[in-house]
Amino acid sequence: MATAILGRKLGMTQVWSDDDRLIPVTVIEAGPCVVSQVRTEDRDGYRAVQLAFGDVKESRSNKPMTGHFAKAGTTPKRFVAEVPVGDGDDVKLGQVVTVEGFEAGQQVHITGTSKGKGFQGVMKRHNFRGGPGGHGSHAHREPGSVGQASTPSRVFKGVRLPGQMGGDTVTVRNVEVVRVDAEQNLMLVKGAVPGGKDSLLTIRLA
Repeated sequence: MATAILGRKLGMTQVWSDDDRLIPVTVIEAGPCVVSQVRTEDRDGYRAVQLAFGDVKESRSNKPMTGHFAKAGTTPKRFVAEVPVGDGDDVKLGQVVTVEGFEAGQQVHITGTSKGKGFQGVMKRHNFRGGPGGHGSHAHREPGSVGQASTPSRVFKGVRLPGQMGGDTVTVRNVEVVRVDAEQNLMLVKGAVPGGKDSLLTIRLA
C-alpha cells in the first residue's frame, strides 16, 4: 500500500454513489511516480523519499538533472517532491509508485498551491465588512483605522492589510477517496482541492 503520490489536477465533475447520491469530485491524474532519491537517518538525519512525476524532454534537462535521475534508472521528470516515510516502510531507489496503492474509502491529505488572485483589498482578502454604504461615505471598501497617533506613530506588525492574495501552499485534510482507476492512473476525491487545472498535488495517506 502506497503512503504518498504526486498528481496533477484535471478538474471537477460529479459521480453517483452506490446509495444513489450525487457526489462532487475532483479528478486527479495520480502517478506513476518514481522514487528518485532515498533519505536515510545515517546520511541525512531523517527518513524521507523524493518522488518524481511527469516526463520532460531530454533537451529540456541539464546534465545534473540527467545524472540525478539516471541513478534511479529513469528519465528526467518535471516535478519532484519529498515526502516522509515511516520506520517500517521499505522503499528502494527506482521504485515505481502507482495509484493502485490507494483504495476507495481511504482518507488522504492533499497539498497544493492555491490560485493566485493578485493584489486584493481587505474586504476580499480578509472578509472585512467595509465602511458605510451611503452616498456621504468616502470609505466604502477601506480598512479603516490601522495605526495610532504620536505614540507609537507606526503600524504594528501583523495588521491585516491589502496585499498579495493566493499562491500559498494549502493542505486539505481527511479527504475521502471516492474511486480509483488504475488503468488510467486516475483518482477521484470528494470535494474541491487547492490549485487550478494542471497544478501539482501531493497526496498523502491520512
